[in-house]
Amino acid sequence: MLAPSITRNQSSLESSSSSLNSRPHHPKLYQPRLQRTKPVIWCFAGLCLIFSLLLIFFGILILIFYLAIKPRNPTFDIPNATLNVVYFDSPQYLNGDFILLANFSNPNRRIGVKFESLDIELFFSNRLISNKTVNPFLQKPKETRLQTLNLVSKLVFLPQDVGVKMQSQVVESNKVSYYVRGTFKVKFKIGLIHLSYWLISICEIEMTGPPAGVLVSRQCITTRR
Repeated sequence: MLAPSITRNQSSLESSSSSLNSRPHHPKLYQPRLQRTKPVIWCFAGLCLIFSLLLIFFGILILIFYLAIKPRNPTFDIPNATLNVVYFDSPQYLNGDFILLANFSNPNRRIGVKFESLDIELFFSNRLISNKTVNPFLQKPKETRLQTLNLVSKLVFLPQDVGVKMQSQVVESNKVSYYVRGTFKVKFKIGLIHLSYWLISICEIEMTGPPAGVLVSRQCITTRR
């Protein structure tokens, strides 16, 4: 009577062991050990943070200082001019003697300015007929500088139509139209900050005819390049 029960128990044990063996075997997952950040990296990150904060701080400080001072561009003007001579050796070669009074102004109240690389050019009908270089100089705040410039044209070639146009203005209308272009490099010093850029001044002027030509009208505009 005990044999059938033993047989059943053995079969149940075998079936349970076979079911255990048939289950998939899951390997243990490897968990890497956490590594601590080196102190050198933390020091480097801290220095970068401090440098960024200082950069932002000084940037804001410079902006506030700049807005408080409000630097303005220097200006160029021609308050007076004289046309002494205009004549042609031949129909296409111009000789002339033109004197202008240049006015350089620094409108800033707290900032001095330095003019460098000053070049003054005289044009007629988009043709360069004379030019003059001015020596560099310094200007104090709210200072004005007047300088006389003698622009001489000697055997300057002009196309025939341009020469005829000038002779017509001098003889018939007794008015000659020129324009003067001034190119300047200016430098500002605001504390430890140094700024430099180029300015271009264009003046359209109208003169009476020589030998005692005087300034009739002018219009000057100064822009930053």
